[in-house]
Formats: sequence, C-alpha cells, structure tokens
Amino acid sequence: MWLFKYNSSLYLVPRLSYTLYYNDKSGDFLSYDGHMISADHPIMAIVAPNLTTQSLFAKSLKLRQSRVRLPATMATPVAVTGTTADQFIDHHPSLEVLGGACDSFCPIIKTHLDRPYNSFPVFGSNCHLETIFAAFFRKIPDVKLKRECLRTQDDGTVTLDWVSGDARNLPENSPILLLLPGLSGGSQDAYVRHMLVRARNRGWRVVVFNSRGCADSPVTTPQMYSASFLGDLDEVVGHITTRYPKANLYGTGWSMGANILVQYLGKESGARRFSGAVSMCNPFNLVMSDEDICRGFSKIYNRSLGKALGGILKKHLPLFEDIGDEYNIPLAANAETIREYDEGLTRISFGFESVDEYLQKSCSADHIKNVQTPLLCIQARNDPIAPDRAIPREDIKMNPNCLLIVTPKGGHLGWVAGENAPLGCPWTDPMVMDFLQHLENEKSGIQEATNSLLQPLEA
Repeated sequence: MWLFKYNSSLYLVPRLSYTLYYNDKSGDFLSYDGHMISADHPIMAIVAPNLTTQSLFAKSLKLRQSRVRLPATMATPVAVTGTTADQFIDHHPSLEVLGGACDSFCPIIKTHLDRPYNSFPVFGSNCHLETIFAAFFRKIPDVKLKRECLRTQDDGTVTLDWVSGDARNLPENSPILLLLPGLSGGSQDAYVRHMLVRARNRGWRVVVFNSRGCADSPVTTPQMYSASFLGDLDEVVGHITTRYPKANLYGTGWSMGANILVQYLGKESGARRFSGAVSMCNPFNLVMSDEDICRGFSKIYNRSLGKALGGILKKHLPLFEDIGDEYNIPLAANAETIREYDEGLTRISFGFESVDEYLQKSCSADHIKNVQTPLLCIQARNDPIAPDRAIPREDIKMNPNCLLIVTPKGGHLGWVAGENAPLGCPWTDPMVMDFLQHLENEKSGIQEATNSLLQPLEA
C-alpha cells in the first residue's frame, strides 16, 4: 500500500513503489522516500512494474469502500468561474460548457452534462498521478485488428488499423470513425482501444490512423510526421471516402492528433468530407504547451515523449544517413526532449527556420474559428500538457459549429472518473459516442440499428 499524506492526514492506498508526499498548495507530489523528485527522474520511478491490474482493481474497490476517508474538498465538484452570459447554464457546476453550438449540441448530451464530474478517489486527485496511472494501468481491450499500409504521394507510408472481419460483416453505409492518436501513439494505446470498442459495438466501422513510424508502421522515406503537416491525413480521408462512398465519416483525435484534426477541419477543403468530429486534450497552442512541459514535474513528459520520438527514428536510421548537412540526426535520435527532436529533424523536414516558428505555425487555435464541421472539444482544466489558458474560448463562443466542455480534473488523457473508473474507459467516451451517434442519426435520417452479424467486442 501507499502511505498518502493529504491535508496533514494519512491514508492507505494501493501501493505502487514509494511513499509519496502531497503538496497542498501546488497539488503536486514532491518527494518519495524523503527525496525530491527531479526533472531527470523517469516516469516509471513512481509506478511499480510488478503491480498487476487484478490486484490493483481489487485493492481500489476496498479503498473506495472503507479504507480512505476523503476530505470533502476532494469529493466536491469544483465550480467554474467566469461569465454566465456566454456559458450554457443548464449543466452541473463542476463543468465549464460554452460555445456557439450550445443550443444545438447540449441537449444531445444533456444526461452527461447534468451529472457532477467526480474523479476516482486518490487516482484522480492529482493531474500527474492521474496522467501516469491512466497511461500505465488502464485496461487495454484485446481487439484483433487488420492492418493496411497506405503509400502516400511522396512514397511515404502510413498504416490504417481496421477491426478484423468488419469489411465483410458491416454494411457499406455503416458510419466510419477515424481515430487519430496522440504524439508517438497508435492503435496499441488504451484510450484508443476503448473508443474503438465502444463505437464498433454500436455498429460503426472504426479505423485507427497510425502516423509514419508509429505503432510499428514502416518508414519508407527520410521524412516523419509533424504537428503542421496535414498531407497524410488528407490522403487517408480521401482513401477512406473513396472506398466507402455511401458512408458518413467522423473523426476523433487526442492530444497531437486532435491538434492535427482541428487544423485540418479549419484549413483544408477536404474537411467537408467529415460529418462531425471530436477533439480531446488538444494542446491548441503549441507554444504554450512547450512552455508548460519544459518546467516542473512536467519535464518528465517532455523527456518521455522526446525519447519515444527518438526511439522511432533509431529504428530507421539507415534511411537518414545521407539526408544532408543541415539535419542533425544524432541530436534527433538521442533526443532528451521534444524540442531537441524537432531541432534535429522536424523543423528542417518541413521548412521552418526554427523550432519556435514551427510551433507558432502549428497551432489549431488559429483555425478553429473557420471550422464548419460539428465539433465537440473536451479539455481538462488541470491538463499538464494541454494548458487551460491555451483554449481559444472566444473563437469557440463565436463559432456556431463548436462546443467546449472543460472538466475540473482529468490530467492528460486520463479522465479517471465515471462508472468505468479506474481501469475502464475514460469518462469522456460515453459522451463522445452519444454525440457522434446523434449526428449520424440526423445525417442518415435513421435511428441507430444493431447488426446481428457483429460479435460484440469486450472492453
């Protein structure tokens, strides 16, 4: 068990590896075993590699029932501050809800908006703990996927992972949900799999877009992907809509995938092929996001993602041997931060003078005002990677196609809350699916139907 100190009280919680001490003012875990957690300390220092999902779940149930007496401040929803004229007021005060599409979209998901956002005890009490817990301990649904390699116009390769058997079992006009994972992520990630299972079990055809090199996708040219490059997504959208011309296409993106999706919806003519979209944990302003992950405990995420990007590059180094003197491939391959990777490879590949220019010109916040597709944006106020201050609230308020929901907690890709917490799907998934299903019902003019040929997938 962990010994957890909160407001001068001690609580027993499922043990990971160390005793942690909680800072009441900053909301951060400051030390373990009496030592300060430094920026150089790896994420896995605060998670136990030998902890099993089964034991964690069993202990967490006991924790919820009897072992922890949580202070009222940890269970009471946080009321948002701000204006009332521009916010949808018919929702629980723990949520911030605003947007030009409030009148149109809020009734669709009213059952979700009426409920308080209650984080799972302890695991949802701190943004870093929630982010790390969700990344390492959320259950990953076992789904058999069929991979398709798509060759792009520049001879690059991206992969599309479809649910195996759906090509023959689903009608040609079944709605399609395209999933865009976060930076260096792919179809193997728990949050992606949970959304895939939920949509597929409602009769949707689901496909995951893995960027170049991600999820073990092949790399066939000396070019990777970036937050500013929309060409691969445009080719994927064209490929899918050509294969299934009778089906309506929808998109859901997380983190960097959300940033790319929203840029595409606001900039590209191909956006008209989407009938609806959802953006979650979108950094929106990459300059602000870069500022946040370069300080404090968040440096751990910066280092983890930088190493993940460098690891992908290392698998394909022979392709980059003769790429030119301006590139710094050793710097990118051994990157300790995202910025080092971008300095050595990304900014040069995509024609930017500096990393700062690349970040400034890759912000979806600059394009959300032009989005003409129904768009639901969901953010967590305490997200350590996608900062709350980066959300383009004024542009969302002015756009009649956009709705924003901000939860008081959730971390980054966490949202360990709701009836499926702590090991099941994120709190967002039921709301997202209800939103998309309503759009599809209106678009197709028919109500949701079940397909008797489909074998339900287990989450």
